[in-house]
Amino acid sequence: ISHFLPSLPENKILVAQHPLLIVANKTATLVCNYTYNGTGKEFRASLHKGTDSSVEVCVISWNTTKMSSNLNKEFNCQGDHDKDKVIFNIWNMNANQTDIYFCKIEVMYPPPYVYNEKSNGTVIHVKETPIQIQEPQSAIPLWILATVTGILALYSMLITAVFINYWQRSKKSIYHQSDYMNMTPRHPPYQKNKGYPSYAPTRDYTAYRS
Repeated sequence: ISHFLPSLPENKILVAQHPLLIVANKTATLVCNYTYNGTGKEFRASLHKGTDSSVEVCVISWNTTKMSSNLNKEFNCQGDHDKDKVIFNIWNMNANQTDIYFCKIEVMYPPPYVYNEKSNGTVIHVKETPIQIQEPQSAIPLWILATVTGILALYSMLITAVFINYWQRSKKSIYHQSDYMNMTPRHPPYQKNKGYPSYAPTRDYTAYRS
């Protein structure tokens, strides 16, 4: 992008940014290239969100010996300074943070105070990541569970069939036994003397009357 930055008169700052940045993994790296040919020694660079630059996202300042950064609580951002460019790293971004972002670079010391004219900005498009509901994975594979369930169901049906068959046979046996007991011949009611069978010959006591 440096070839887009023409030579400037003294104490002028020009900033160039990439026009579009698509974020798919919630992390953005925005590079602000700049040219400055003045005598400044202390600088401040900031990243602003919105067409009116109303939200200051990230701030970094540096001089010949010191560099520091300040973070906006709504953003996870860290700035870094390299030769002729400032790099802003933003992470954990969400779709609501999709907007246009502007880099601003200022000369803080020595006077005069100088800052760049507003650049064209960078549109950061943060893609919404789909929420994946992870089902708890069972330690036992699904096919093993299905096989065991099928075997248990078959076993239950077999036991039920055996029980029903046994119950029907038992019921039929009790029914036949009851019919057999009802058909057993009974003693005639006139046979009161059980000591003598009905077929025993009767003695003729007339032989002893003489």
